[in-house]
Amino acid sequence: MASALTELFVEEFRRCEIGRGQTVAVLSEGDQLRDYAETSLAAASALGAEVIDVNLNVEHAVDASERIANVGKNPLADHPQSLQQCCDADIVIDHMLLLFSHEQIAMQKAGARVLLVVEPEEILQRLFPSPALRQRVEAAERRLANAKRLRFTNAAGTDVSYELGRKPILTEYGYTATAGRWDHWPGGFLATLATDNGVNGRVVMDVEDIIYPLKRFVRSPIEFIIKDGAVIEINGGADADELKAFIATYDDPRAFAISHIGWGLNQGCEWSVELPGIGMDGRACYGNVLFSLGPDTEFGGSNDTPCHLDLPMQHCTLTLDDELIVDDGRIVPADMRAA
Repeated sequence: MASALTELFVEEFRRCEIGRGQTVAVLSEGDQLRDYAETSLAAASALGAEVIDVNLNVEHAVDASERIANVGKNPLADHPQSLQQCCDADIVIDHMLLLFSHEQIAMQKAGARVLLVVEPEEILQRLFPSPALRQRVEAAERRLANAKRLRFTNAAGTDVSYELGRKPILTEYGYTATAGRWDHWPGGFLATLATDNGVNGRVVMDVEDIIYPLKRFVRSPIEFIIKDGAVIEINGGADADELKAFIATYDDPRAFAISHIGWGLNQGCEWSVELPGIGMDGRACYGNVLFSLGPDTEFGGSNDTPCHLDLPMQHCTLTLDDELIVDDGRIVPADMRAA
């Protein structure tokens, strides 16, 4: 008899259209998330797919919550045969966290779809994706694709504009059935990049906004002054000093580049830094604005700094051109609103 976890994975894999004639590469390292890897193998096999257990033999396996603070670096680069197995598969189940890596991009370019699965079981269950979430995310994507300018503000003093062009849009609705497409179980937001040098203004994170990967609430406001797509000043109290010190450990000026911008659409998420996992609750929380610094390789860019800061913010107002999308943390368009 299949376990409850296996049944959950089977249902998720059905959403990904895994079945007969499909090759599924299950990627893990050492004993990290080995229970998930074995569950993925069992679930894909139960659906009739051919499975490949790509388990990297490494001296020091890294937890996903550790790797999210140093993105783009992973041991797969030292295992070319394993990378080729992933590139040749129809879908890769990623239990390592390849986010912002050249290896993940190679898989997608080869046509493999990639599903990231690293969150604790409680989160996978609570935020299990639905077709309705996909519809809302795709409705947001259509608006974002046609917009020329994104602006967001808040009562703390934020007023920043992103000039939009033809940069890729990353959608996360929690499953993938399209060749070359990446997603993250669970999901529930979308994001894009501005044009080169196209972000200017001021962002002020307020108390109880979230700092990832530090995974804690802001305790006193942090001000970012942005010019031509990069942060030129970070001002504030102890939180600002800690953030500057964190960035300084990377010794990489590219860490100050503005990365993606988007908003959350998953009504099941909780505004919390105490939940386990890498922080999807804060990132995808319904009505948030996700302000980010650092790498842009997920969007076709060349900035591969390992320093990635996701900074979800509450109670913001966001517009696309002249259309109000988020009003003080409330989703406005009917086709994006949760029932």
